[in-house]
Amino acid sequence: MGIFTGLFHSRDKPKNSLGSAFSFLFGGTTSGKMVNEHTALQTTAVYACVRILAETIAGLPLHVYQYRMDGSKERFPQHPLYNLLHNEPNPEMTSFVFRETLMSHLLLWGNAYAQIVRNGRGQPVALYPLLPNKMDVSRAPNGELRYTYYRDVDESGLKPKGGYVTLRKDEVLHIPGLGFDGLIGYSPIAMAKNAIGMALATEEYGASFFANGANPGGVLEHPGVIKDVQRVKDSWNAAYQGSGNAHRIAVLEENMHFQAIGIPPEQAQFLETRKFQINEIARIFRVPPHMVGDLEKSSFSNIEQQSLEFVKFTLDPWVVRWEQSLCQALLLPSEKSDVFIRFNLDGLLRGDYASRMTGYATGRQNGWLSANDIRELEDMNRIPASEGGDLFLVNGSMTKLVQAGAFAGKESPVKQATQRKHKEETNEK
Repeated sequence: MGIFTGLFHSRDKPKNSLGSAFSFLFGGTTSGKMVNEHTALQTTAVYACVRILAETIAGLPLHVYQYRMDGSKERFPQHPLYNLLHNEPNPEMTSFVFRETLMSHLLLWGNAYAQIVRNGRGQPVALYPLLPNKMDVSRAPNGELRYTYYRDVDESGLKPKGGYVTLRKDEVLHIPGLGFDGLIGYSPIAMAKNAIGMALATEEYGASFFANGANPGGVLEHPGVIKDVQRVKDSWNAAYQGSGNAHRIAVLEENMHFQAIGIPPEQAQFLETRKFQINEIARIFRVPPHMVGDLEKSSFSNIEQQSLEFVKFTLDPWVVRWEQSLCQALLLPSEKSDVFIRFNLDGLLRGDYASRMTGYATGRQNGWLSANDIRELEDMNRIPASEGGDLFLVNGSMTKLVQAGAFAGKESPVKQATQRKHKEETNEK
């Protein structure tokens, strides 16, 4: 046992940085803009990506299932977690709002936390989201994970005055994002803070550019000597600077004339730079460009395929991360072999109406879909079994390979009946 205890010991404290030279925390960027979870959301591309992913995860059907004796699965609405996850995790939130909140935390901070309130039997009875920026993950002296949360004064709880609260691992639902130790996730925003900072810088430049009427500066020439240069500049700017004064007719006195300075090419291309940064941010979250409003390379034929790829390559990893974290934290050890939690992605993978009907017809004609199976997929009421709703039908032209040619030497039933009738008529005569 000494060998195994020396090899398999508790890992070091979870960290959200790698060394002293490189940190994944929020902060300054090469563009000079400060990037954090709030300033990042001021970028339209980041806000759109976070909203798309959070609302999609929140809108997916979430059910609790159990395995049958024959290996199939069925919904388990009698389980205590079913109402908690499907309807309302706490008296203050719906399931949609709860999952939307946790998913936004996961996209901004790389971690999502929720407090688990359990009854005397250890079953979860309520889930409350916790802010990731107020949570610290460490290890207890016994090697187990320990969650320390800073509670503000205005937060309800046992300590109205606020302060630090220590939670055990079984009291916290933790959904980590991509990380290097498997315990703490790193924020996509913090990872791509330079790209987001550049997007903020270009947006600020564009705002100042158009605030000046999209007109470059220039030189105001005077043949003589101007005694009060500042007064002339202020009067000129007051009359002609700004988008509200664009295209006004300038009146020059005392043989003065204005010489405009052309726009440098790198400044004239800032709109292309902004478009590139939008695609860059969409690439970070793996969101198709057409979902954030960029339809330049989209067409009628490829948008549906891009939407299916969004479900397969973007949503599915997040869904699996959610499902496994929920099962690990919320299910009792005695239930994990029989009960599981699963999102339903069928609604997003259905495709258009014509494609669905073609697929249903193929499944119906080949005997692996019944009428009720199809009606449940289309959210329709079931047909009673007495009327054939649960029947599996196949085309009569198909037979088993071992039975091929079994009726080759036999006469058909119709011919046998005809011959039998002919014999009876002959005997009567």
